[in-house]
Amino acid sequence: PPEIIEKVQRPPPLCRPAVSADQAPLECIHLMKECWSEQPEKRPTIDQVFDQFKSINKGRKTNIIDSMLRMLEQYSSNLEDLIRERTEELEIEKQKTDKLLTQMLPPSVAEALKMGTPVEPEYFEEVTLYFSDIVGFTTISAMSEPIEVVDLLNDLYTLFDAIIGSHDVYKVETIGDAYMVASGLPKRNGNRHAGEIANMSLDILSSVGTFKMRHMPEVPVRIRIGLHSG
Repeated sequence: PPEIIEKVQRPPPLCRPAVSADQAPLECIHLMKECWSEQPEKRPTIDQVFDQFKSINKGRKTNIIDSMLRMLEQYSSNLEDLIRERTEELEIEKQKTDKLLTQMLPPSVAEALKMGTPVEPEYFEEVTLYFSDIVGFTTISAMSEPIEVVDLLNDLYTLFDAIIGSHDVYKVETIGDAYMVASGLPKRNGNRHAGEIANMSLDILSSVGTFKMRHMPEVPVRIRIGLHSG
């Protein structure tokens, strides 16, 4: 009825049905009032309700109540499974987000941003930078479809990324066919930064010598490399 809905929507007082002792066992009335508690921690769990009903019934056959309790128990179990599934999905998405964030920013900066702490600028006295680009990239692009250019850069940068993983360097960014790497930041490594970048450059040069474009395997790929320490 509308008046009951009105009372439920606009307490106080809290709208509760009046059940007398001749309408239900006292144990059921007491259990019902426990379930109404405004404090969630004082409400009985589904298992506790089930156990109390079994005690109240004392072995008597009450098909409707048993069926209702089984439905509640099944609903509770399904809800737990659903929550667990959603939690796992959330964790997977969080891992993807964290991975993307660490690819875009230094790990220390990414961790600070996730924690909500400010990132202070730092000064690095000794670092070495690496720059490279593809020789004749404009001509290659003009002779290729857009998706072929994307495949070329993706294949080449995947190769580069695998190489830099074995050196103490940090990939700063890629812009078009330009590839930029630094050593000595964001983690300082003393005077090893120049050697790390030089060894990485030699490994990249060696790998490019055998690299083939998917759509133009007969055209050799050459790159220009520049290094600077300071």
